[in-house]
Amino acid sequence: MGLIDLQIKRLVPQNKRFEVGDGKGLYIRVFPTGVKAWVFRYNFEGIPRRMTLGKYPSISLAEARELHGKALADVERGIDPGAKALDVKRARKAAPTFADLLEEFWDRELRHCKTAPERRRLVEKDAIPAWGHRKVVDIKRRDIVVLLDDVRDRAPITANRLLGVLVRMFAFAAERGIIEDSPATRIRRPSEKPRERVLTDEEIRLFWHGLDKLDSYPTTKLALKFILVTGQRSGEVTGLPWDEIEEDWWGLPPERMKEGRAHRVPLTPLALEILEAARQYDDGSGFVFTSASGRNTKGHITPLTLSSGLQRHLPELGIQTPFTPHDLRRTVRTRLAEIGIDDVTAEKVLGHQLQGVLQIYNRHHYNQEKRAALLAWERRLCRILGIEARDQGKVVNLR
Repeated sequence: MGLIDLQIKRLVPQNKRFEVGDGKGLYIRVFPTGVKAWVFRYNFEGIPRRMTLGKYPSISLAEARELHGKALADVERGIDPGAKALDVKRARKAAPTFADLLEEFWDRELRHCKTAPERRRLVEKDAIPAWGHRKVVDIKRRDIVVLLDDVRDRAPITANRLLGVLVRMFAFAAERGIIEDSPATRIRRPSEKPRERVLTDEEIRLFWHGLDKLDSYPTTKLALKFILVTGQRSGEVTGLPWDEIEEDWWGLPPERMKEGRAHRVPLTPLALEILEAARQYDDGSGFVFTSASGRNTKGHITPLTLSSGLQRHLPELGIQTPFTPHDLRRTVRTRLAEIGIDDVTAEKVLGHQLQGVLQIYNRHHYNQEKRAALLAWERRLCRILGIEARDQGKVVNLR
């Protein structure tokens, strides 16, 4: 006759551990500390062996009998259940966590990507707190969907960006043999409505002169103005080192460009004034727009700094409709079209690559055309701002 649950509960600890059998090698072991554990005693190839099945009451009598039955069946098939369980435990211990996967993904692939820091930040902000210590093999599609729902409730676009990183990250894990198949497949990505925000003349005036009235964040204010003058991306502007500036040209190397190709930006008089104003904040880091925050180890402000600072001070600027630093770049592109700059030159100003056959056969650098375009934009900008136009020297006529 086997054990019953009430009997197990009434087993009282003694000075030495003892065992009570349930039959066919299944025992409940009682330790002096009061801990009770299930053990299976068996012989394998003539050698007595013992394996622990788990603690009571976490493992109930019924569950212990089920585990015991499976182990007993292994013995009958010539498999050592204790060795098998040990192998599973070792493999489980060796299996990487999600945090481990992120480091391997970073070292092997992600760090070589142009937007690597931003992609890593997305994972560290939401996925690491949720899954950091979990084994990668335990993360299922449902876990990903629930996490993305939480992110999407506060930031729909961010959720899509995070999904993009996770899709590649779990595919990487499958390629490396960490998991058999990616759980990030077949997850629908909601469509995004393209942003259309372009600042009006009045908003440009409020923005520019409003920045001058703010008492703090001097390099952030200069960087925002620099984007409106040059039309370049936030990341390119915030990470601008002084050694990329050569007289009235800004030369961006391929590794700093989104499309991986070098880009030359003509610096107009107003752009040069902004750079000169930034020199008074030079802290020796080598960057134009330095960071005053001791927590920032990069040495320069970041795109997130621009975005958060802008949103925080919109009421002070007097602008009712929110906008982002990237909307300043869209404003420049729109205004270039308004003042008659052809599409090819305008796209070159922004650092975009030509498409289709043009990309293959048109190898012209457009440097002079870009300068003429930005000088024309500066003249218009000065009129909008109600400030005296800077001496622009000789202006190259547009073809």
